[in-house]
Amino acid sequence: MTHRTSPGEAAGDPEEADPCDGGPAGPLHVPVRPGPAGVTVRLFRDSLGARTAVAFTTQDRLVAVLGPWQQWVRLSEPALRALTAPLGAVALTLDPQLVAPAADRTPRRALTAA
Repeated sequence: MTHRTSPGEAAGDPEEADPCDGGPAGPLHVPVRPGPAGVTVRLFRDSLGARTAVAFTTQDRLVAVLGPWQQWVRLSEPALRALTAPLGAVALTLDPQLVAPAADRTPRRALTAA
């Protein structure tokens, strides 16, 4: 089940959040990628193309969707929102399921008889 939360559902001030304290969703497992100064939170796009932060409530759920080699860090919900909001990701998707890639919408040419 995928649960998206809006900024209004976040509790507390993100500026004062301890990165590992629980929030409404508890401590989260957040996918990261290598960056110039260590690691960077990975952002994803939802089905409508909007940027969203993604987090998992357990390591097992993260591994099931993104694989065992996916790097991750533990962050609270307010800390994750504080990191991603300036990047345009105001939505948070918790425990997303693996889905098929978007359909190819490239126009196809009609087959011509030889």
